[in-house]
Amino acid sequence: MSLKRIFSLLVLALTLFAGNFSAFAQHEELIGEQAHEAAEEESLDIKKIIFGHVGDAHEWHFFTAGDMHATLPLPVILYSPEKGMSVFSAARFGHEGHREAYNGYVLNENGKITSEDGTKVYDFSITKNVASMFISIVLLLWIMLTVAKSYKKRGTMVAPSGLQNAIEPLITFVRDEVAKPNLGHKADRFMPLLLTFFFFIWINNLLGLLPGGANFTGNIAVTACLALITFIVMIVRGNGHFWGHLLNPPGVPLGIKFLLVPIEIISLFIKPVALTIRLFANILAGHIIILSIVCMIFIFGAMAPAAGWGFSPVSIAFSIFMFCLELLVGAIQAFIFTTLTAVFIGQAVDEGHGHDDGQHYKVSDNEIIA
Repeated sequence: MSLKRIFSLLVLALTLFAGNFSAFAQHEELIGEQAHEAAEEESLDIKKIIFGHVGDAHEWHFFTAGDMHATLPLPVILYSPEKGMSVFSAARFGHEGHREAYNGYVLNENGKITSEDGTKVYDFSITKNVASMFISIVLLLWIMLTVAKSYKKRGTMVAPSGLQNAIEPLITFVRDEVAKPNLGHKADRFMPLLLTFFFFIWINNLLGLLPGGANFTGNIAVTACLALITFIVMIVRGNGHFWGHLLNPPGVPLGIKFLLVPIEIISLFIKPVALTIRLFANILAGHIIILSIVCMIFIFGAMAPAAGWGFSPVSIAFSIFMFCLELLVGAIQAFIFTTLTAVFIGQAVDEGHGHDDGQHYKVSDNEIIA
């Protein structure tokens, strides 16, 4: 892989989101207000503060100032076999610390909606993560349609400019460094999927770093759905060569096949699991580390006010460092997920050395040689 291309990708990530640093200071102040309130009420509950920020919710909370709770209530959509469909605003439940039942439903401390009479409830609500996903989809469509319109207007022979100039190197990067080395002459067929994965994950990773942003890609249900798409494509597009080597490995003694085939089948299901956990764990861990470093100010402050003030510069410095690191991690994790997807699909569609067209593809110095 070209180091110059990687460097360009990382510089672009920093350039596009350099303005987040001032907003990050506001984010620290928000966490500080909540930690201070928790310290005044009882002991400092770090776990509640951190997981309250990285968890999903039925309302989008921005900050609390005195008795004012700056939140955006989201639509609640419930279905009960006894009551049927219910649609209302999450504001009906009140705000945190003063929850109220509404229409027979209760929003508990874990953010789950249950029925007061204990009957089964199916929740189809627009939660914070779902709303964030819609925002990222709108943003992604706007970027890509703008670039497509620019190509249609200016053509491909004119030097790109503006947003087109920023996106074109990324598309070329995914094509040359991800798709072609792993998919060979079938790269163009899977480019729409790979580009969608890359930009969707990257945009959501960066949106999650904004103050008040949702931890969308740090939700294991989200990463599991993305990995499931890869798994389905891999299964559906798998050719006879792939299934033959999986279920009946050639050149292997019969006795060994009884041991090898179950291992191969298990490895087939391990691939989407690895995709799921890798993205989820890396994004969630980064958010938790940043929040933990900020909360350390108030942990030391609970021991002694002077200790809290003394640790503040250290906490802020480490938080900014971690924030910069997370900007890079957001791009790197999108690249890794896309690359592994290309690798897994490439294994499924590989035709081996005996396919009909007589062409052989191999990877040498990151180039596809026909």
